[in-house]
Amino acid sequence: MICMVIILDNIRSVHNVGSIFRTADAAGVEKIYLCGITPEPVDRFGRPLEQFVKVSLGAEKTVEWQKIKVISKLIDKLKKENYKIFAVEQSKKSIPFYTPNPKPHTLKKTTLVFGNEVKGISPAILKKADKILEIPMSGRKESLNVAVAFGIVVFGILYK
Repeated sequence: MICMVIILDNIRSVHNVGSIFRTADAAGVEKIYLCGITPEPVDRFGRPLEQFVKVSLGAEKTVEWQKIKVISKLIDKLKKENYKIFAVEQSKKSIPFYTPNPKPHTLKKTTLVFGNEVKGISPAILKKADKILEIPMSGRKESLNVAVAFGIVVFGILYK
């Protein structure tokens, strides 16, 4: 079984993050790291955010999470722990998300990084990734909602 952790970097929408938590619970994700401006499930006084809980349906209580200030240090730490780092982003260097490795059993420790809804993942973080994954697009729109993309990629990797 793959041990999967998630990094959400500068996601703006509390609804997207709540939805990601709910999907992460369904997929059995080990932990979510909330970086930059990504909203936490609780306010600064430790009270649950109403909008978050409405979407997550309590998944913030079942999925371990941690707020992190410096994403680059987190990625370095995870690499030292033998995690493979996969950034999910459209790029000239990206490959379809379903082909990061032909042998899923070799991806025992996997980290997926998802970025800001408008700006995506910074070039500095993309350079730290082992691979950049994307969801191939056939339509006229160039992207999906980050929470939708999260579900596609997580389940695609876990159950291929």
